[in-house]
Amino acid sequence: MKTDSNIGNVRIADDVVGVIARIAADEIEGIAGTSTSFTSGFKDMVIGKSTSKGIKAQINENDVTIEAHIRVRYGSNIPEIANKVQKNIKQSIENMTGLNVVAVNVLVQGISFNTDKENTEQ
Repeated sequence: MKTDSNIGNVRIADDVVGVIARIAADEIEGIAGTSTSFTSGFKDMVIGKSTSKGIKAQINENDVTIEAHIRVRYGSNIPEIANKVQKNIKQSIENMTGLNVVAVNVLVQGISFNTDKENTEQ
């Protein structure tokens, strides 16, 4: 996002939006955490790109697309949890940044049998 004013420019980095999305996802009951696949995590590490552990944000003008890789707790209703994650991410980003969220794609990467939140890269 880039906003021009008479005193300068305001830009919001993809990583900032990714952090907002990660926090919003973690707020949902039934989420065990976010995770990246080994290949995408390794690729980002090699090219020096900061990751938001399982969240990818792509900003184009004032539109943003989010890809959230999540792990859910065993026994949770996966479609219900994914829907709540989508809504909370969209609302959080739009409220905090003024960006228009055009898509929140949720990919369920795994099931956790642990009762604690796990922000692991699996």
